[in-house]
Amino acid sequence: MNYATQHHIGNNQYTRTKTTTAIAPTVGRVRQFDAKTKGCKPSAERQTEIRTNSNATNGILKCTFLPKLKTAQSVQACQKMVRDFYKSLSQLAEHYSIEPMQTKDFEFPYNITLAMWDMETKAKRTNINWEGFKLIQDSTKTYFTSEERYNTGTTLYYIPIVPLFQMLKDPKRKKTAQLLVSVCSYLYHISQIPYYRQEESYLYWLYEMMTDWVEQDEETAETETNKRELRNAEYIGDKIEKKLFNRINLKVFEQRLNRFKIADAFDNGCWQVACNAFDLFTEYPNASIFRNAPISEEDPYNDDDENEIIGMEKYISFIADTKGWLYENLSDTINNEFNEYGAMEKPTISKRFDGSEIPTTNLDFESRLFGLLNDLSGLLYEYKTIEK
Repeated sequence: MNYATQHHIGNNQYTRTKTTTAIAPTVGRVRQFDAKTKGCKPSAERQTEIRTNSNATNGILKCTFLPKLKTAQSVQACQKMVRDFYKSLSQLAEHYSIEPMQTKDFEFPYNITLAMWDMETKAKRTNINWEGFKLIQDSTKTYFTSEERYNTGTTLYYIPIVPLFQMLKDPKRKKTAQLLVSVCSYLYHISQIPYYRQEESYLYWLYEMMTDWVEQDEETAETETNKRELRNAEYIGDKIEKKLFNRINLKVFEQRLNRFKIADAFDNGCWQVACNAFDLFTEYPNASIFRNAPISEEDPYNDDDENEIIGMEKYISFIADTKGWLYENLSDTINNEFNEYGAMEKPTISKRFDGSEIPTTNLDFESRLFGLLNDLSGLLYEYKTIEK
């Protein structure tokens, strides 16, 4: 089962209207120069008729013309801009290991337009996280900025802990569960995945809201069952958090991996997830999942929901369970809220190519960690089914 298709945010990603829950993904584009041409004034005299050679019939249909671009800059300013442009382009191309097209022999501004088109085309092919670039022109220089973004899709990266609690009580799976406790302890302490029993977490107030609704609703045949599910979510959440909080799980992580004996396919899947988590822990010992979260620039005077952004802390979290009445109601509430937003926060890296030192950071950690979260959630989701 592909877990990513089971728990999703709405039906898509970004923009949407009030009459639909669809959120269409946006595509990063290079900002081009304004393609404007001056209008031609009609001549008072009759123009001499010019006839095309018969061999060139329809030949114009096979030609592609670069746009004619309007510029009012002085010759000196244009020359400086072009020098800055190619200097920055060279830095960008070297950083992303791209061989740029030779465009300097073209006249300005066609050389600029062609070089940007070429770079955008090649960057998309070579960098899976490529979002786009911009050409910036300030009072002193012209340079490129690039943006890389990890595409999280519309998945809710929620890690259920009720199956982990049940696994710890299963003699057949206790060693497997202990291995996963080390994985979750790493996610809890180092990757800083929010935990639904923490009051500052997004899911905490949703569980509180569900409790209030059940308490205030009229008594039905399901009321006591629903209350019990809420109590279990609270009790199990607190019990597991105490285990995860104990950093001994990180100290014995490698030991548990080396001593683990694989009994079946499920054990093998859990061991592989644990190996991937330990590799991340070793290579990125202090990296949080929010390390490249974009900086929010909210307008305090704009309360339009379409301009609000779904923070990463809202779709990444530990959760009680991803099955049952409680989760179905939670997911409905989450989807209804998220469909009122205009966009989603995603790990993003911006770089400047203006002669200053270029950061070597990339999105390798995020790519591997989100894959780990998805695999771990899938294993825990399937645990009950496998054991039946």
